[in-house]
Amino acid sequence: MIENQKIRPARVIGPLGEPLTLDTLPPPETTRWVVRRKAEVVAAVNGGLLTVDEVCERYGLSVEEFAGWQRAIDRSGMPGLRVTRIQHYKSLYERQQKY
Repeated sequence: MIENQKIRPARVIGPLGEPLTLDTLPPPETTRWVVRRKAEVVAAVNGGLLTVDEVCERYGLSVEEFAGWQRAIDRSGMPGLRVTRIQHYKSLYERQQKY
């Protein structure tokens, strides 16, 4: 009997509908995080390709930073990941929660 076996998918569907694998994810040395790359990493975690801990270790991210990416996508989709629009989408979300 095999215990604690974790079955992971070989690929998941990315934010633009394309298949994502470990090989097609952004490289570990990525330092410039554009919206698409952030969304791909979040999709990989949501699809079970990687765990949050693995992503944080692989890319040198904090759990809080990654959680912020997930929240931004949940609230506003890919546009919410734009650094220049974070405050706009944050205030928009907070106003929606009031009503």
